[in-house]
Amino acid sequence: MLIDTDVLIWYLRGNEKARKIISNNIPFKISVINYLELLQGMKSKNELKLLQKYLRQWSVEIIQINENISTRAMFLVEDYFLSHSLELPDAIIAAASLERQEILLTANDKHYKYIPNMQLRKFKP
Repeated sequence: MLIDTDVLIWYLRGNEKARKIISNNIPFKISVINYLELLQGMKSKNELKLLQKYLRQWSVEIIQINENISTRAMFLVEDYFLSHSLELPDAIIAAASLERQEILLTANDKHYKYIPNMQLRKFKP
């Protein structure tokens, strides 16, 4: 399973549903984009250290952008930017999910539900 940034943010904010679903899916994966989005939301070095501690405890695999993922993301943006306003970070996350054949757990399924072959699991905080 690949877990989207929003679910991890809910976890870090203490949401019990997020804690339960993450605990039940260890180990899981995130895209490097998810990691970078989390980093950009950090307010202190202590928050960063806590995030890194959790990622180690959960044995999270960070999926890097490779040629296949970048090519898929390129085609997704070509196909869905004008019609659905697909943004680059979501395109890369979707491409990673598709390339690795992973279910994407997200509260923002509207960002992905129109993409063929996406395996989505909706998180409801």
